[in-house]
Amino acid sequence: MTDVADRAAAGFQREYGAPPAGRWAAPGRVNLIGEHTDYNDGFVLPFALPLRAVAAADRQDGARWTVWSELSGETISFGADDVDEPGRVTGWGAYVAGVVWALREAGHDVPGARLAIASDVPLGAGLSSSAAIEAAVLTALVDLGGLDLPAARQPRLAQRAENAYVGAPTGIMDQSAAIRCRDGHALFLDCRTEEVEHIPFDLNAAGLAVLVVDSRAPHRHADGEYAARRKSCEAASERLGVPALRDIGVDQLDTALARLDDDETRRRVRHVVTEDQRVLDTVALLRAGRVREIGPLLTASHASMRDDFEITVPEIDTAVEAALAAGALGARMTGGGFGGCVLALVEADAADTVADAVTAAYAERGFQAPTHVTVLPAPGATRLD
Repeated sequence: MTDVADRAAAGFQREYGAPPAGRWAAPGRVNLIGEHTDYNDGFVLPFALPLRAVAAADRQDGARWTVWSELSGETISFGADDVDEPGRVTGWGAYVAGVVWALREAGHDVPGARLAIASDVPLGAGLSSSAAIEAAVLTALVDLGGLDLPAARQPRLAQRAENAYVGAPTGIMDQSAAIRCRDGHALFLDCRTEEVEHIPFDLNAAGLAVLVVDSRAPHRHADGEYAARRKSCEAASERLGVPALRDIGVDQLDTALARLDDDETRRRVRHVVTEDQRVLDTVALLRAGRVREIGPLLTASHASMRDDFEITVPEIDTAVEAALAAGALGARMTGGGFGGCVLALVEADAADTVADAVTAAYAERGFQAPTHVTVLPAPGATRLD
């Protein structure tokens, strides 16, 4: 298969009969640790994948946008009236229209444009394929229009597109990772202040790699369950009299749990509070160059998601267990849950062995065969040419 950037450019040429003015890329992401902490004003630690979405684009006259998608083979076109009324552009086109809408709502003079979008980020795997598309389109439109929108402000705008236009209740992490990550680093993000720190994550120097396994598990009630978890956390914060669960430290956890009157809510709170602490502990180890020592924190995160937040499924748990049994230093589900991907911290020369063990465990359980990729931290959104 040709490179995704070449496919985007070829699609543009084919659809519009001319080469694009440029190509803009944004990555998918994997969250090293910090799950369901983002909408609780907490801490996350994603890094960008070498898998990316690319928007080939050029300006066109008027307030009109035409978009071709490699995935669907469709070309859609919408104008300012369509964009300004959320719900008129639906399906995959809503992610593009939402970016235009959010830019216009923020007062930017968005240029009309023709775009062609191609992507290597798998859909439905929990690797933020939607945020990659949003970030690629946003970066293209900002450049084409010469808009005054610094990178630090772009994630919140892209998140607004997904929350208010598309209608997906995501936190700020996915768009932040797609836009602000750096090569060879993880992005330590405070989801309340939106302050970031680029944490060295030099897997090569440590002789390690991250194996990402797509469980191929069908997402089971993912949207409704995600919303239910968020609602439960918000209700618990209100009951505990704090702005968000991030405001409860691990040293205050037992006291906070004693004030809650049902076990399910206590488990949800325990996950978020302890997960925030695991992020902080992971960051401390990485700052000290102790990459190998983060493995147990990854595994503890998975146990918390499985037992307290209850967002894993049998395929996911099987992948984690098989990876650990095959020698992974740590393994956990990554993403919103109910399907998606598992990441495992592995010796670089053992990645295939661990992946084979997961595949064998799937076959033994009668699950659909998983797929996998070995990754290193990649850069965030950028113009390619």
